[in-house]
Amino acid sequence: MTESGGSTWRSIVSLPVLLFVMAGFPPICCGTQNYGGKPFRDIAKEVASYTDVANKIIDLAVYGKAQNRSYEKLAAFTDTVGNRVSGSQNLELAIKYIYSVLRLDGLENVHLEPVKVPFWVRGEESAQMVLPRNHTLAILGLGSSIGTPKGGVEAEVLVVESFEELKRRSAEAKGKIVLYNQPFVSYGETVQYRAFGATEAAKLGAVASLIRSITPFSINSPHTGWQDYQDGVPKIPTACVTVEDAEMMARMARRGEKIVIRLFVGARNLPDTNSFNTVAEITGREHPEQVVLISGHLDSWDVGQGAMDDGGGAVISWEALSLLRDLGLRPRRTLRAVLWTSEEQGGVGAAQYFQRHKVNISKFDLVMESDMGTFRPLGIQFSGSQQARTIMREVMKLLQPINATALEEHGEGTDINPWMEAGVPGASLHTEDKKYFWFHHSNGDTMSVQDPVEMNLCAAVWATVAYVVADLEEMLPR
Repeated sequence: MTESGGSTWRSIVSLPVLLFVMAGFPPICCGTQNYGGKPFRDIAKEVASYTDVANKIIDLAVYGKAQNRSYEKLAAFTDTVGNRVSGSQNLELAIKYIYSVLRLDGLENVHLEPVKVPFWVRGEESAQMVLPRNHTLAILGLGSSIGTPKGGVEAEVLVVESFEELKRRSAEAKGKIVLYNQPFVSYGETVQYRAFGATEAAKLGAVASLIRSITPFSINSPHTGWQDYQDGVPKIPTACVTVEDAEMMARMARRGEKIVIRLFVGARNLPDTNSFNTVAEITGREHPEQVVLISGHLDSWDVGQGAMDDGGGAVISWEALSLLRDLGLRPRRTLRAVLWTSEEQGGVGAAQYFQRHKVNISKFDLVMESDMGTFRPLGIQFSGSQQARTIMREVMKLLQPINATALEEHGEGTDINPWMEAGVPGASLHTEDKKYFWFHHSNGDTMSVQDPVEMNLCAAVWATVAYVVADLEEMLPR
């Protein structure tokens, strides 16, 4: 995710205005700033002209006949299909379900785009502490993990809090099960233990690794996720344990007690299999070849219902089109919803979509992804040129009626990263997501996490931003 500016806009802005913009404020001498042949004051006036349309979208989503519709769509989907891990029959059923309902909803150009995706199967798994006492551990194997030998492995546990401690105690790791009891700092920082813990332990001769679940809050709930083996390093089985069990074993280790665990992981990695990205559109009335893309991912982990991650993001992307259709709104450019497959394995489906469509990259106006929960929306996070940011700041003012006007730095999303890295403006839904990692990749990710009122608001933000950008006279400047 990069913030792209450049010499072009700087060359057309006077030094005082430039310094003011760099300080994070809109320019005072707006007439000197030029966007596609227009001074900024005219762009601001153009965006403000969408106030009535934005209010109609908000009223329909939050108060009108569409109230709670996105929640009901999500509930019907997740209750019917359940969780949807890459390569599974459930994911195939989910894609067929969504394809069918998008067509029934009367959306345009509904189609599937084929991709190849990883196929990892969890199988049976268990972990039993045999010393210093008999205790059953709650675990979830990590994606791409290999299985244990047929009878499992039984070994002493080495507890460490960091890669640095593991390095200092490297002589103790051979033949052990390494347990990482790393404290949660932030997801971005702490997830490295899930991603690389098995490889780092294997380098020192460990027979397996266990990772404290990547979450700031737990009720004895293990959290799964993808992990990566390194070429040239032996592969060892790996799983997550709960925060409670990790801390208990850390206390035992500090007291000098010997910890022995019997671990069984029945995971298998099968050949890549066929899947699809699911696409629906409202075709642009003037520039159908130009695209504003909104998205979420249909796949999930094989626990819970995948309601929060990312059923909600997928459904509000569908609902945004439904809201505009109900209002008879057809923007200048095509508004395209893409519901990705195999995001959890590193954005596999989206990467193949990018390769297929990047030849038309100059026609992509804005890419949007919702993948941090559909909690109460605060606004959006945005990556793009300073010119584009100034326009987006005006667009966000239209969401004042629901107090979702924030324009934060750095659009994010595994699926839209390739576009943003290539210079296309990108946006992600910014919500009150402090509880997101409580439920993330766990059995707790169910419809109980979702709130219909908050989903109404998220759908209103998503539809308003997407429509206005798609209907402006000019594409966002890069």
